[in-house]
Amino acid sequence: MGFFENVSLALSSLRGNKMRSLLTMLGIIIGIAAVIAIETIGGSMTGAVTDSMSGMGVNNITVSLTQKTSDDEQGTTAQGVTLRRFMDSTPSEEDLMTDAMIQDYRDAFPDKVSDIQKTVQVGSGTLEKYGDPDTTITATVTGVNRAVLDGIADDTPILSGRWLSDDDGDRRICNVSSKFVEQAMGCSDSEAVGRSVTLTVNGMPYTFYVAGVYEYDDSSSYMFGSIDDDSIQTTIYIPLDAARAVTSASDGYESFTVIVADGVDMTEFVSTTGSFFASYYTRNDTWTVEATSLSSLIEEMTSILDTLSLGISAIAAISLLVGGIGVMNIMTVSVTERTREIGTRKALGAPSSAIRLQFITESMVLCLIGGVIGVILGISLGAALAAAVGFAAKPSISAIVIAVGFSMAIGLFFGYYPANKAAKMDPIEALRYE
Repeated sequence: MGFFENVSLALSSLRGNKMRSLLTMLGIIIGIAAVIAIETIGGSMTGAVTDSMSGMGVNNITVSLTQKTSDDEQGTTAQGVTLRRFMDSTPSEEDLMTDAMIQDYRDAFPDKVSDIQKTVQVGSGTLEKYGDPDTTITATVTGVNRAVLDGIADDTPILSGRWLSDDDGDRRICNVSSKFVEQAMGCSDSEAVGRSVTLTVNGMPYTFYVAGVYEYDDSSSYMFGSIDDDSIQTTIYIPLDAARAVTSASDGYESFTVIVADGVDMTEFVSTTGSFFASYYTRNDTWTVEATSLSSLIEEMTSILDTLSLGISAIAAISLLVGGIGVMNIMTVSVTERTREIGTRKALGAPSSAIRLQFITESMVLCLIGGVIGVILGISLGAALAAAVGFAAKPSISAIVIAVGFSMAIGLFFGYYPANKAAKMDPIEALRYE
């Protein structure tokens, strides 16, 4: 008897016992559906997290000053509790990272460093709302170099005028948002270019001239719910040297961002970057430098989500074991019910291997049908759950292939015992079975 004849016999047997076959497959269906659904929602969550964080600069390394602790200057209370004294929370001018250090870094890794983003936080600037002097508009004033604006310009178009450049030096010019123009200037974006804006920063008035107006993104202000239009704070960008002049800041940096060239091993280069700058602080008792990257955080989060999905899937897969035991049980019953059929076939010359193959095929077909139904149900359930939490459904092809293969393996494993029992029957005893 050929393979297709065995499959046909198996399907005929399943059709003859529809309810019993469905109840037998139920454990397989539930187990595979649960595994596929969990893998789908896990993949969707991982993809959503990765996609959202990728837009925040995966190829960026943040280099920042961090405090050292002094093991030598520590004391012990009367109760034996060790006290560790931390250093001053604000670095001095001598502690800051300098442009010379950054240039040495760029010279050391010319093929790995694409650019350096530098910022100076000025603070909040306030002014009267256009047409309503009793209402105050607040904006965040930040000094930036052109590398920062290049990163912003990828997703934010300039509507009128131009972006700032590094050649602007300490000129009192700025880039403002179209929302700020609406709030504080009451004119069109093109009319705003060249006009002056006087902001009160840290109690002192400063006048800047608008060099360009960039497009305001509404979604950023309404991410956490609706807020009053006058309360929306946008960012005003000014040249780096102008920000230093306003804040009387030194030429050093507490932190900056390295834009890494494509194709660089981020994990290794983050460590290399941290070691490079930390070497300048070996004799500094208070401060050192650490380098961090969003890519390492993404890898860590992805690993956690994958491990969580795997653990839950393993628990769900226990039902597959229960389903396999059910398959073995029902196949044992089927062998008993068809004892005379087996005896007749063996009396007509059917070898034991053919009898064994017939029942193993029936067991595998039973599990395969259950597996396919489970996959369809799991994908549907996973897609529905992903949509419910706002993620795009991403079914795992590998999980589907493994699940179907595993279901057939269950059919082979748990079907072998009853099939082997059928193959070993004595034809004479089988024919005499009532």
